[in-house]
Amino acid sequence: MPNRYFKARKPFDLNPHKYDIGIVTGLKKGYEDNLFIYRLFQLPEREYSLYYEYHLVYYLSKFPQGEREFFTFVWQIVLRRIRYIETKNPFNSSHATDMEILDKLSRFQKYLRSIDQWHTEKTLPEIIAEQHEEIVRQKEENTQLKNELKEAKKLETKEYIDIPEGYLLTFLDLCLKLQSTILPDNRKELVFSQTQMVWCKMIAKYFREGNEEINLETIRRYFPADKENPGKKYSVIPPQMRLFEITPSKRRTHSDK
Repeated sequence: MPNRYFKARKPFDLNPHKYDIGIVTGLKKGYEDNLFIYRLFQLPEREYSLYYEYHLVYYLSKFPQGEREFFTFVWQIVLRRIRYIETKNPFNSSHATDMEILDKLSRFQKYLRSIDQWHTEKTLPEIIAEQHEEIVRQKEENTQLKNELKEAKKLETKEYIDIPEGYLLTFLDLCLKLQSTILPDNRKELVFSQTQMVWCKMIAKYFREGNEEINLETIRRYFPADKENPGKKYSVIPPQMRLFEITPSKRRTHSDK
């Protein structure tokens, strides 16, 4: 097998790139796959992508449209070696070393799968491993969702606050006035929200009018995002429904206590 895929070490180069493949005398013809795997075994997992990209760039410099061919070639090298180890007698003297090599190859194969654009065949061990990871991930997500639901239910209630029939707008007027109420000490609003929708949702969820549900869309038109320029789709509270005013009390002194 002539070398065409991987960047080889130059003969007697005493300072080769760490990802070049070959021995001191260079790359012996027919050993390209073995030496690629051999160099891989010397690398930590975090460098797998750098190692692969290094040789891919070299190959594409000669064959610009050859990315799929390069990937397939590397994939087949790894797959053949995995299959070879899996068929070996598990009771031979090199079994421990074989398992270490298999682990390395499986990790590199997992990296290859992550960049696979062509849905290359999967091995049975890989399928089983992926299914196991997916099951673990789903269990973790399920546990998280259950915890979040449990926390959310702490604030849920089947009860509600009832407003006498015909006085919903009076209550909405008080809510709007609360938003305009300024604290005397620091000139900040008594209540503040980023959006008006939070008021609408709160009222629709926790209040009733005459024991009947309050329609969210009905009250939305009384809570414009821009109170100075509410727009045509918003309405104002009729004067006859503005039954209450919110006025600050006189500041208490020590003599009032």
